[in-house]
Amino acid sequence: MMVFWQQRLAFLATPKTASTAIEAALGALASLVILRPRELKHTDATRFERFLQPFLSESRKASFEVVALMREPRDWLGSWYRDRQREDVEPEHSTAGMSFDDFVRAYCGQGPRPAFADVGSQAEFLTTPSGAQMPHLFRYEALDGFVQFLEDRLGCEITLPHMNVSPKGNTALTAETETMLRARLAQDFALYESIGG
Repeated sequence: MMVFWQQRLAFLATPKTASTAIEAALGALASLVILRPRELKHTDATRFERFLQPFLSESRKASFEVVALMREPRDWLGSWYRDRQREDVEPEHSTAGMSFDDFVRAYCGQGPRPAFADVGSQAEFLTTPSGAQMPHLFRYEALDGFVQFLEDRLGCEITLPHMNVSPKGNTALTAETETMLRARLAQDFALYESIGG
């Protein structure tokens, strides 16, 4: 998460949407950068509105706008799956030796998710309990619009480095699992579609 004080802008770091690269490119321009612990780096919309927005707004005497990225939901899960194929991942979080289809079925299953599939939801991350969403929400797959927005707000040219890229992997799904995923993440798919190109 980053806060740009003069511009009254906060960037929420949605997991698996190039947040590490964005922080590397813009961290020096931000008034506040939270990188650790992970729970604070990835502060979601609800916690921002409840805790940080009141504090920042009172201190700045004006509210802060929020900007974030959202990745296509199936691709987002694919990134989690591929990232957890790495050799250095803790065994309970590892997807090594597992198909993407099995990973998605574990994610969509009833009851508590196993640790390797317990990755949350972008819709939950990006909306508050009242249903409010980010005023400036961009598709990860269309980074140009996001970068242009930041360049306009921050008054500088931005070049994002390639960092923390998930390894390649097979993310094929059976038709049945695809249907299950679309039902389970209906809110995520609807939110993604609402963003526009």
